[in-house]
Amino acid sequence: MESSERSALLTYRLCGGSAEEERGRERGRAAAAPRKLPTFLGVVVPTLLSMFSVVLFLRLGFVVGHAGLYQALAMFAVAYFIIGMTVLSVCAIATNGALDAGGAYYMISRALGPEFGGSIGIMFFLANVCGSALYVLGLVEAVVDSFGIPPGQKAGTGVHVLPQSYWYELLYGTVLLALCLLVCLVGASIYAKATFLIFLIVAGVLGTVLVSFFATRPIRVPIRLPHLNGSEIENGSFTGFSLDTLRKNLGGDYAVDYTTGQMMSFSSVFAVMFNGCTGIMAGSNMSGDLKRPSYSIPRGTISAVLFTYLVYNLLAFLMCATCNRVLLQKDYGFLHDISIFPPLVTVGIYAATLSAAMSNLIGASRILYALARDDLFGRALALAKKTSASGNPVMAVILSWMVVQLVLFSGKLNTIAGVVTTFFLLVYATVNLACLALEWASAPNFRPTFRYFTWHTCLLGIAGCCVMMFLISPVSASASLGFLLLLLLALHYLSPSSTWGYISQALIFHQVRKYLLMLDVRKDHVKFWRPQMLLMVQNPRGSARLIDFVNDLKKSGLYILGHVELQDLDMLPSDPLQSQQDSWLSLVDKLNVKAFVSLTLAPSVRHGVRQLLFTSGLGGMRPNTLVLGFYDDEAPQDGLARHPAFSSAREEVPLGFPPLRAPTTAKMLSAREYVGIVADALKMLRNVLLARQLESLDKAWELRRAASPPPTIHVWPVNLLRPDSARYADTCSLFLLQMACVLNMARAWRRARLRLFLCVEAGTMPHAQEEKLRQLLKDLRIQAQIQLVPWDAITRLHWQTCRGPPGGPAEEEEEEEEGVVNFPTNTAQVSDEYVCAANKLVLEQSPAPAVRFLYLPRPPADTSLYPLYLHQLELLTRGLGPTVLVHGVSAVTSTQL
Repeated sequence: MESSERSALLTYRLCGGSAEEERGRERGRAAAAPRKLPTFLGVVVPTLLSMFSVVLFLRLGFVVGHAGLYQALAMFAVAYFIIGMTVLSVCAIATNGALDAGGAYYMISRALGPEFGGSIGIMFFLANVCGSALYVLGLVEAVVDSFGIPPGQKAGTGVHVLPQSYWYELLYGTVLLALCLLVCLVGASIYAKATFLIFLIVAGVLGTVLVSFFATRPIRVPIRLPHLNGSEIENGSFTGFSLDTLRKNLGGDYAVDYTTGQMMSFSSVFAVMFNGCTGIMAGSNMSGDLKRPSYSIPRGTISAVLFTYLVYNLLAFLMCATCNRVLLQKDYGFLHDISIFPPLVTVGIYAATLSAAMSNLIGASRILYALARDDLFGRALALAKKTSASGNPVMAVILSWMVVQLVLFSGKLNTIAGVVTTFFLLVYATVNLACLALEWASAPNFRPTFRYFTWHTCLLGIAGCCVMMFLISPVSASASLGFLLLLLLALHYLSPSSTWGYISQALIFHQVRKYLLMLDVRKDHVKFWRPQMLLMVQNPRGSARLIDFVNDLKKSGLYILGHVELQDLDMLPSDPLQSQQDSWLSLVDKLNVKAFVSLTLAPSVRHGVRQLLFTSGLGGMRPNTLVLGFYDDEAPQDGLARHPAFSSAREEVPLGFPPLRAPTTAKMLSAREYVGIVADALKMLRNVLLARQLESLDKAWELRRAASPPPTIHVWPVNLLRPDSARYADTCSLFLLQMACVLNMARAWRRARLRLFLCVEAGTMPHAQEEKLRQLLKDLRIQAQIQLVPWDAITRLHWQTCRGPPGGPAEEEEEEEEGVVNFPTNTAQVSDEYVCAANKLVLEQSPAPAVRFLYLPRPPADTSLYPLYLHQLELLTRGLGPTVLVHGVSAVTSTQL
């Protein structure tokens, strides 16, 4: 298909955003900076020149001289294996949608999200900057070698007229870098033309070099070596094709590098050699200037990589067969000495290194421009957004030039070679990681037209890059990873959210789906039970502290905030819940609770709660516990505005929730319907928690105050409304005890102490009951203080005021075994006087706790008694402060290991 990639038919892009916004940006970019470069000029030529550059003419002999032929070939194989895996990943990403400016940064950021994209973008920018400085220094080295005054001489002779010193060489580098700057300021078009001219020169020089190995007769080459007090001369030899020379050059013979004085090793030589492989992104960096980047990048990059690999191996063999080790190790420019036309080699060296320097400079500027345009670093890179009338990012070019100029102060090519290699390896590893993540996420929209890759190639690329990073320089690798981690954290917390999509979300979805399918409810065991809460919230403005409290109570279990909207979808033009979803999700973020949100439409609250109990959750993760606020006549208070998460905000409450119900306004829910919800939940074998006055719980004050004794949690695991059936080891009592223990295990509540109240009567051997209860707590590994509470007066009042005669229905015990539910008809047959007395008994236990847990009786089977049942619950909990009424139907405790 020959149509342009910018066609309106191609609506899918790697970045997000609305279609109209994207088309608007696209039209603006297309008008300002038309794409002109074809595959050969835009990808093949820059990639070839970047990969040849310094290494081909100035360092290939150095590599072969120290490593020998066998190890040199092994280095090429390892290096090209690593970059080969990376090229496959680059091609896959590049053919998965239309590319924009930024090259590898654009690919990584749109695949992995802004954190990885921004941090790797900075690393790739620095890699290109250091690479540009590396090539400038290589060019300076070549110029000084050809025209510099020999060490020890005060004046030059012939063409050797350039003074040699650190500052002079810095001056030469600055002038050459300024020349690169001028070309890059003109734009990508003149850069492409210049590189094509340079490519022709380099191709001619390379042909001349190959011919020279066959045409040049054996010669001795005098080598001037810098010394402390002058210069030292050694003689290298070009022997022509010789089997003896080849044998001597097969093995490694690492020596001291005469420019840095450092002893060479496999890793240090590999670091220098690998710089000849780091140009694979030169074509990708021009993605914003290519006519068809998704077509050009794979074909051009693979062609250039294969060609350079063959050339490097061929030249390594020719050098080992014709040059002795002294010449290879101690004369970086020996190709000039053995050439049939030496000036052409000099021109080729200058042209290749100058082109590589320009390529890295323009690549760095494009990355910086893409980073600035994405606003990941805010105002710090705002200046780099400015472009010329033709669309060339001139300020990004100037800023990149300034950073390269700073790197030039290092002065030695081999000094920064290891740093450049580490940066490039880190970028390559991340490109492979991006492709691996896209492949593992199995997203339907990941459909690259380049299919010659698998997740195995991505993993091999990552492993190869990481291993070589640490082999080359453990210090540089560790420092680079640390810097990358800092950038990741800074962008995660400081950068604005993007519309590109986050690969983490796709990976999480993919893995969660697999694990949910593996979560078999038939394999559930009581030892691993955990609360999975559904908290019904009518208006979050009046439930902020309750939401926070239930978050502490969930113990790493499922937590869902449920809300019922009383509307009929048949009468509405669209779903009103879609517009509310963002407000609820923002609430969850602001309150910092680990909760999901589930909203539903229903004709009544009771029907809505039923829907949520039936449908919330997925697979083995479904709510097993329903939490409701208490039904009373207290006026709702806006706790959201006073919550610490919102009180520091400049706006009142920046969420779209309606005002709270006025005290005189009728409730949306009747008392009968409220109790019906509790009954429904118990029929569905869901545990029920009713929370009263939790909005008065100041957790921060209760749990952080320095006063002694520490705050307490009072636990009453007995049905106070049924003293005739008081037991401490039934399913409901154990569930209540478990919930209090779970709260105490939460980090914020660990300072609190559990107090368990044992109601005893005279003549019932209270100490035996206490010992039995203490043994139960020991078996359950629950630390709690047991307090005996005489309640003879309360029970006598019960028998005096009970409407049913002894032995009648009032004495029927509620049997609750695991999985068995009975509904007594007499739950509400105690008098208000008795309930008030029970309330007083609970209230008199001092000191006042932070929160109380009470036993919640079952609603009566007779629905006409629902209002009376609710009235007695209100009397029982009146004035107790933060209280949780608990009724459990699940076996949740285990004494087994």
